[in-house]
Amino acid sequence: MTFIKLYEKSFRENFNFPALSDYGTNLSYTYGALAKEIAKLHILFEECNIKEGDKISLSGKNTTKWGIVYFAILTYGAVVVPILQDFNPNDISHIINHSESVLLFCANSIWNELDKSKFPGLKAAFSLNDFHLFYQKKGENIDPNILHLNAKLNEKYPHGFAPQHINYSDRPNDKMVVLNYTSGTTGFSKGVMTTGNNLSGNMDFAESIFHLRTGNRMLSFLPLAHAYGIAFDFLYAISAGCHVTLLGKTPAPKVLIKAFEDVKPDIIISVPLIFEKLYKNMIIPLLRRRHIKFALRTPLLDKQIYAQIRDKLVNVMGGVFQQVIIGGAAFNSEAEAFLQKVKFPFSVGYGMTECAPLISFSLCKDYVPFSCGKVLDCMQVRIDSEDPYRVPGEIQVRGQNVMLGYYKNEEATRAIFTDDGWLKTGDLGTIDENFNIFIKGRSKTMILGPNGQNIYPEEIESKLDNLPFVMESLVMQKKSKLIALVYPDNDAIKQAGITPKNLSVIMERNRDTLNRLVASYEKIAEIQLYPTEFEKTPKKSIKRFLYTSV
Repeated sequence: MTFIKLYEKSFRENFNFPALSDYGTNLSYTYGALAKEIAKLHILFEECNIKEGDKISLSGKNTTKWGIVYFAILTYGAVVVPILQDFNPNDISHIINHSESVLLFCANSIWNELDKSKFPGLKAAFSLNDFHLFYQKKGENIDPNILHLNAKLNEKYPHGFAPQHINYSDRPNDKMVVLNYTSGTTGFSKGVMTTGNNLSGNMDFAESIFHLRTGNRMLSFLPLAHAYGIAFDFLYAISAGCHVTLLGKTPAPKVLIKAFEDVKPDIIISVPLIFEKLYKNMIIPLLRRRHIKFALRTPLLDKQIYAQIRDKLVNVMGGVFQQVIIGGAAFNSEAEAFLQKVKFPFSVGYGMTECAPLISFSLCKDYVPFSCGKVLDCMQVRIDSEDPYRVPGEIQVRGQNVMLGYYKNEEATRAIFTDDGWLKTGDLGTIDENFNIFIKGRSKTMILGPNGQNIYPEEIESKLDNLPFVMESLVMQKKSKLIALVYPDNDAIKQAGITPKNLSVIMERNRDTLNRLVASYEKIAEIQLYPTEFEKTPKKSIKRFLYTSV
């Protein structure tokens, strides 16, 4: 069965079951209602003379409308070009044109920021809010009245839309189905050509370990325009017949906790930042209480305290999930160590957009602490090192999940593949005898120490971020010395009544504390306060290239 046909099967079999809902609203679609909306858009695509393989861009926040358009494009046999709504208007315009998109669906707010004269290849643009026509190219004759789609659907299916009417494209798995534009830490956005085969590799693996079924619940709160956000709690979940609730708002801890309580998801897909915030704001203050400190020094009593903390975390997240999957960026080592200590059911995976996205993962029962899981059966990994078990080298991969290449960018495609066909991830790491991957950092961020030592700034930042009044940090080299930019925790500072002068003293103490925790060649010479949060990718990795000249 091809990747696209998975959804024909799922929509037919789960016709009367809930599929997509917008959190906090009454808007919800069964699989049958979702398929009916998709059928309307297929009629629209036919009117616009859309051919199999044509590109259609999609940009807006996570909503059921976004999901309807995504599946309509996919199941028609066209190529989805999901664009992060956080991209600036110039980048969105560039992607629409570079991808050669013939249609655009976007939020009203995004359309208002775009220069309409810059889209020579675009036939039409539609509102993602209600599908009304924003724009049509001169010479096109598209009916601006969206109600005509209802009439045409009734005309096509006079006895009602039924499961047998769901019949989707048989586009081969080796063809591109999604064109994902990356938003990495290096500042260059490239179009990743993702095939049905790439996505099938991820779906097959997810099914082999999670076994989700009709009626299981998912809460989707990561950006769906990103490969990690969409793969498992959206594409896999819908192929399995789950009910997916789209959060549709910034996943602040308080918002998420309420949503977890309401939805009670069966699996939770997250980025590290969510759990790092919970650890820092909820757990560290608890561990600093005098009676808790005493209890944790007492045999047997410490186990009871850890069990209570684990149970509280589980309950905060709905209480019924199989496990939490954390990926997309490096996980703070102290936060991970604590979750291990209290036996919280989580594991860390590893992937990249170019692998749609998964490279390695293990269920929590098999997870090796501080690894990124075991290499998938459909993938191969090698470490470009003389001793891949002990000496970090670049992680290189090949297999079913690896992209075709970068769209209209042969130079970048050649650069990312080795001469013998392995994809260069740009990440540095080691591997053990059981094929568990251990990541040290990015090859482009590694700093060479004064005597040739390899310094991984992410490891230093992981320690610094857990010190008092540090919200986030960025370690870099200047004039052969390491400095740390720190964005302070302003809420905690205000609550504690700390003055700017006192804050400088505290940061100097933090520097001393940090330097006792790291190797001699990793010591920080200076901490500099930074006035704003660091700009990040959708995976919440800091865009380091923006701060090299600070």
